[in-house]
Amino acid sequence: MLLYKEWASYGIFYKFQPLDLIRKYFGEKIAFYFAWLGVYTQLLIPASTVGVIVFLYGCATVDDNIPSMEMCDESANITMCPLCDKTCNYWKLSSTCATARASHLFDNPATVFYSIFMALWAAMFMEHWKRCQMRLISKWDLSGFEEEEDHPRPEYEARVLSKVLKQELQKKEETEKEKLTWRDRTPAYITNIVAVLFMIGLTFAIVFGVILYRISIAAAMAVSPDPYARSNVRVIVTATAVIINLVVILILDEVYGSIARWLTVIEIPKTDKSFEEKLIFKAFLLKFVNAYTPIFYVAFFKGRFTGRPGKYTYIFPHMRMEECAPGGCLMELCIQLSIIMLGKQLIQNNLFEIGIPKLKKLIRYIKAKREAKLETENNCKAPQQYEIDYNLEPFAGLTPEYMEMIIQFGFVTLFVASFPLAPLFALLNNVIEIRLDAKKFTTELRRPDATKAKDIGIWYNILRGIGKLAVIINAFVISFTSGFIPRLVFMYLYSPDGTLHGFTNNTLSYFNVSHFEPGSEPPDPMAMGYKVEICRYKDYREPPWSSQPYDLSKEFWSVLAARLAFVIIFQNLVMFMSDFVDWMIPDIPKEISDRMSKEKSLLVDLFLKEEQTKLHIVEVLSSQEKERKEEDIDEIPKENDAEPVENCTRDTDASQSKLNNAGPEVI
Repeated sequence: MLLYKEWASYGIFYKFQPLDLIRKYFGEKIAFYFAWLGVYTQLLIPASTVGVIVFLYGCATVDDNIPSMEMCDESANITMCPLCDKTCNYWKLSSTCATARASHLFDNPATVFYSIFMALWAAMFMEHWKRCQMRLISKWDLSGFEEEEDHPRPEYEARVLSKVLKQELQKKEETEKEKLTWRDRTPAYITNIVAVLFMIGLTFAIVFGVILYRISIAAAMAVSPDPYARSNVRVIVTATAVIINLVVILILDEVYGSIARWLTVIEIPKTDKSFEEKLIFKAFLLKFVNAYTPIFYVAFFKGRFTGRPGKYTYIFPHMRMEECAPGGCLMELCIQLSIIMLGKQLIQNNLFEIGIPKLKKLIRYIKAKREAKLETENNCKAPQQYEIDYNLEPFAGLTPEYMEMIIQFGFVTLFVASFPLAPLFALLNNVIEIRLDAKKFTTELRRPDATKAKDIGIWYNILRGIGKLAVIINAFVISFTSGFIPRLVFMYLYSPDGTLHGFTNNTLSYFNVSHFEPGSEPPDPMAMGYKVEICRYKDYREPPWSSQPYDLSKEFWSVLAARLAFVIIFQNLVMFMSDFVDWMIPDIPKEISDRMSKEKSLLVDLFLKEEQTKLHIVEVLSSQEKERKEEDIDEIPKENDAEPVENCTRDTDASQSKLNNAGPEVI
């Protein structure tokens, strides 16, 4: 009841968690999870604050952004090439004005600064957690705790027993303690590899199916009689495709979690710790691929292999690869990331973590009530507390709780360059998540067995890996997905006045409509009100009147070289700064290290005193022994002096007795 009042109430979300009470009731392992979640939530406050400032900077400068102003300029009268074959017509660049202005909110110079900041934030978060962990270890007296070797799991012992019995039937002598070898586990290993590869392939196939959906719907809406649908094709297609991705991700998350547990069970790990680590690895791999594959596609593959007008790349006949908007794919990446992140948090938190456990609890309660109906008729005693607790949901471990937060940590760090508001939404979610988990642990779950631990285990290594991966991914997002590098190259190499005036025109190539492949021309050449002879498309290629028409231009190679150089510089610079932060911030706080040094010195003094006491006792005993020996030596001569007299008397008596016995014969 005390934990419920001081921890599980939503009205005290602003208070610190009672970690000592959690530790006493649930054990150190669960207490460390909530301590880590609290530290993570606290450090999201500065990250979300800076993210909001970056977003507000984009809002404040959107009206001064020259590329979006050029796209919105209807007087430029730029005619773009069709987005699909046969059914799509020419269109005006100015129709993408809203998308271009929205892209600037997330694609601006402050994004680069924010990516560097978040990389350093991840490093500082890991260091801060290590320091907090050391404080808890010192406070909870875990510094000397060493995990005992786990006992073998019952499943493992049963398998070993069956192996021993099989060998006895085959009359084989047992030379040493039997155990499972890699040969015994080979079928399970093969099953694991095949199943994991199949599920990863299934994820890729579903993403490919969504791509086909996007292409088909875009082509269908292009011939729609509704002008609103034709003018908002990209937004509608993107939003509906992301919702489909979200539903698939939520379903596959549950399926992959169950399959990962089954694969771990058939592998028969020896100990519970080994079982948990193998389960975490499989579940994380599958859920990581499931959650991030659609985002990786939009960030790094969409619009990269489309080809050009007259020579497009086709998936199937008349179904060509998707193109990015003239302003780039960053806005679409932002939409994809935000919907998936918010959808997972809202639906999983509200439906899976609240609704499903309550439904299971209700079903168990109804079932138990029916079974106990006859007993209650005969026995009118009220149910005991343990009977009520038995109807609660069994504790399934901390893996689902950690997994949810680790995937969220990936959303916050991996693609933060495209969505600076991700830390803010994560912060709002975690404030509720802490109290939600507290309520679940105190009212919805059976009390788990208290388990000792001195850290968060393998999850720390996963967090470090995501932090390192985030640096690389953000470097590629800024370089290849956003328009930051092309703008810099144009400003310093090709702009006549050192500004971005003319940047939009520089990024669009020319195409002669007479060079369309037969059968791929637009259905209505006069759809724009005039006959189109030249259309534009986003790429760096030579114009049709050059000596090498449609070949990649020197601007393309300049931009590519700048992008690769930026990736190398950004990655090494941020990695160096992160390592510098790791080196600057000690893992153990000064007060803890001072306390540990003091404890060591006290222990050394105690040992020295004990040794001195022992030495004193030894010296006293040795001196006593020496005195006793000296006394013994003094008594030895006196005994020797008395001994000859006794011997003489004894000899005289013996001689007299001999003479008496001899009698007259001797005489």
